[in-house]
This record gives sequence, structure tokens and C-alpha cells, in this order.
Amino acid sequence: MPDRPALPTGRIATLDGVRGMAVMGILLMNIAGFALPEGAYYNPAAYGSSGPLDYALWAVMFLLVDGKMRALFSMLFGASLLLVAERAETAGGSAPGVHYRRMLTLALFGAAHLYLIWWGDILLHYALVGCLAFAFRGQTGPALLRGAILCFVIEALIAAMLYLSLRQIEVAGTTPGAAASAVKGWLDTRAELGLSTPDRLAAEIALYRGPWSGIVAALTGEKALLPLYLLYAGGAETLGLMLLGMAALRSGFLTGQWPRRAYWRAAAWGYGIGLAGTGLLLLLCLRSRYDSLTVFGASMAGGLPFRPLVAIGHAALGVLWLTAGRSGLRDRVIAAGRVAFSNYLGTSLAMTALFYGWGFGLFGRLDRTALYLVVVGAWAVMLLWSKPWLDHFRYGPLEWLWRTLARGRPQPLRRRTSPPNAA
Repeated sequence: MPDRPALPTGRIATLDGVRGMAVMGILLMNIAGFALPEGAYYNPAAYGSSGPLDYALWAVMFLLVDGKMRALFSMLFGASLLLVAERAETAGGSAPGVHYRRMLTLALFGAAHLYLIWWGDILLHYALVGCLAFAFRGQTGPALLRGAILCFVIEALIAAMLYLSLRQIEVAGTTPGAAASAVKGWLDTRAELGLSTPDRLAAEIALYRGPWSGIVAALTGEKALLPLYLLYAGGAETLGLMLLGMAALRSGFLTGQWPRRAYWRAAAWGYGIGLAGTGLLLLLCLRSRYDSLTVFGASMAGGLPFRPLVAIGHAALGVLWLTAGRSGLRDRVIAAGRVAFSNYLGTSLAMTALFYGWGFGLFGRLDRTALYLVVVGAWAVMLLWSKPWLDHFRYGPLEWLWRTLARGRPQPLRRRTSPPNAA
């Protein structure tokens, strides 16, 4: 068998389908970032939890979604990066030229998303890390896997240093007789990690219920350096996940080429170790009564070894379902994955219109349980529009715009004939 087996040509249904599952699943975590004060993204005690069901739903998200869907999304980005580069080479084009134009255009989309719409953007981060990941495209599957593990080790060291520095701030600010500046430093840090003061909460709620101009001022002001922080605090992990996705594509894992029993085995190992470790972290959070630094540490640094494993479990079950036979739901999930870029950015526009002051102003008004009903509604929209659109057009609207800008000329959008399976 060659060290670098040829990748499949044409659309890969399993890759599109798993991407569809990822873009739908990531909203389960992002919904708190759209609708609640920032600390509630990690900590259920920060805001939005008024009863046992809210806390129970947070616990389920912590086990299955928090960081895991982002990990799966990152893996799929790495796989797609490799696929686009190799197909450009096969067509006789310049893989570096195609890749870096795509990343530059993606960075522009990401910057607009981050500074004009929502602070939780991931696209700019992917564009920056994707420039580094491209250098590994010629590696074999085992080499990519070793590179991913090295990245995770580097990320673990960075995360440990960050966590220890936060603990030092806590000790300095809570020791009896601590200086006023140290106390204030800890209270500010504690608020940023989750448990904010009433005054800060009120100010944040007023900001996002206010006009768009005020939100943009905050995003371009206090959030201006967020991409640099993400590179420092999560860049190594993201690169490792992209390399893991490349290895998964090269091995045939993401293309449905493994025996079904191998996927069941991958799911068992991924969930068995990943969920067990995440479950211990969850117990630690519960025992601490949602201490802000404990929950933040468990979600970020503590979850690092387990996120890729659970993501692999999700991908394995996804491929098993996608290859089990044709169904209407399967086709719609695949379509949602083919227009994942449009679904991701479209979701941000829809959710901020729903929750921010320039729209319906529901920011901070719904508890977690109600927010997950909003998620189900958003899923229904994704599944309902994606397939009919692709029955008539080659790409999603934003996929077409990305492709057009990256290639410097308008791309054909409308299909000449309807696909054979068009409904």
C-alpha cells in the first residue's frame, strides 16, 4: 500500500455528513455565547440557570459537546484543507496559491464576523492556523498522527502554565490582608472566567441589548486582540486537531473505507476513555460548587486529553450512520454539511438578530432549557433549506462568495440540470 494513498475524487458524502453534524452540534455550545453573558459559556452558575434541568442540561453539554464539537470541526477543516490542496495539484494548479488565497479570504470573513457580528468567531483562527497546517500536507498518516500528538503535548504545557498563573492570581487576591490591587485583580479575573459581579453583569446585558454601534465598539475595542490570545492559548491544539483530521482522511476513516467493526471499535475506545475522563472533570466541577477557576480549568486545560477522543467517537458513529443506508434525514444532514460555511455564518446572523438589541433584544431573557429549544428550531432551518438550495445551485451562497473571492473571478453558481436525487 502506498504511504500516501490517493484521496477520493468528487464529493465525499461521509465527510459532508460529519461536517453537517458538527455545524449543527456546535450550536449546542455556542447558543450560550449568543444569548447569555460571556461567563455563562463555561459556567452554569454564571447566568441562565434557574433550576435543576438547566444544570442537568449543562452537564450533558459538558460531557458530549463542550470542546468536542469544536474539535470535530477542526479535524474536518484539516481534512478539507488537505483535500483541496491535493486536488489542486492533481488538476495541475498551484496548491500553495489556491490554499493561501482561500486562507486570506477566510481571514477576511472571520475578521468581519468577529468585529461586526459576534465575539465567538472561529474562522479567523482557522485561517491563521491553517496557514501553518498546510506545511504538513505532504506527510503520511502516521507522521501526521505523531505531529498531532506533539501539538497536544505543547498545548498541555501552555495550558498548565496558564492555569497555574490564574491560580497565583487567586491566591494573591484571597489571602488575608491582600493588597487592594491584588483583590481587584482576582475579582476581575474571576468575572472574566465566569462568576461576574452584579454591576458587570448589568453592564454586559445593557451592552448587548443596546444598539449595534455599541456592540461593534466593544468588539473592536476590548476584543480586538482576541485572535492573538486564541493563537497563544489554543493554537497548538487547533493545529494538532487539523493534523489529526488530515490523518483521518488519509487513512480512509472519514471516507467510510474502514470495516464497520473498526468504526464501532473506534467509537468504543473514544467514548470509553474520553467520556470517563470528562466525567471525572464534571464531578470535580460539581464538588467545587461551580467554582469559576475550577470549571474553567476543567473545560479548557483539563479536557485537552479527552476532547479529541470524544470527537473521534462522534465521527465514528456519524460515519456508521451515514453509511447505513439512504434516508431523507441523512441526505439533508449531508446537504447541511456541504453548505456548512453558510450555515455557520447564517446562524450567527440569525442568533444575534434574535438576542441582540439591534434585533429582538432577547439577550439574557431565556434560561438554558429554553435556549436549547431555539437550537432545535435552528437545526430545522438548516435541514429544510440546505438540500433544496443544492438541488438548484452548485454551492451555498457564502461558499460561492468565498470561492469567487479566492479565485478572483465569478464562479458558476446555478446548476445546468437538477441532480438525479433532487426531490
